[in-house]
Amino acid sequence: MDKIELKIIGLSYSQTQSGAYALVLSEKEGTRRLPIIIGGFEAQSIAIELEKMKPSRPLTHDLFKTFTDSFNIQIKEIIIYNLVEGVFYSKIICGDDKNQIEIDARTSDSIAIGLRANAPVYTYEHILSSAGIQLDSEDFIDEPKLEESINIESSKEPENTVEELEAMLNKAIEDEDYERASTIRDEINKRKDSES
Repeated sequence: MDKIELKIIGLSYSQTQSGAYALVLSEKEGTRRLPIIIGGFEAQSIAIELEKMKPSRPLTHDLFKTFTDSFNIQIKEIIIYNLVEGVFYSKIICGDDKNQIEIDARTSDSIAIGLRANAPVYTYEHILSSAGIQLDSEDFIDEPKLEESINIESSKEPENTVEELEAMLNKAIEDEDYERASTIRDEINKRKDSES
């Protein structure tokens, strides 16, 4: 079976499950979208890596990546290989120069780890045809920016100075509240852009 490469185009709150998120993947060469419901922790971990934020302590997915690096194990690719009753099945393909192994993992964990290793994400046609959403060319919209699609509460507080916002940003990172940190960082960037 031919593999189809996917890319991440956004995260948003799930409209169907409280406390869950929809991770939206897209064909690299095409218009079909593949939404996958994931938990809040995994969504936060993916968002942190996409936004290139540095947590004060390593998250579980960071630890896994450090472990593989320490033993010269390369994470080669992530494959979403099956879909059963709405549950996606994935595996992490990794190894060294001599051996290659497949590790079964939840799709959200696979993608969070794959992002950290710059590993491509693939699926198969039967999964995209059964769970993908086809966009017609006239319905094709610009890919959402992550900070827009996370859809978290805005921290726009006009009474705060940029210096105060930077202190709030440092506090949010220290508290490992990365969603709030991302929102505050965006507000700081908007203010700096408007001043220049």
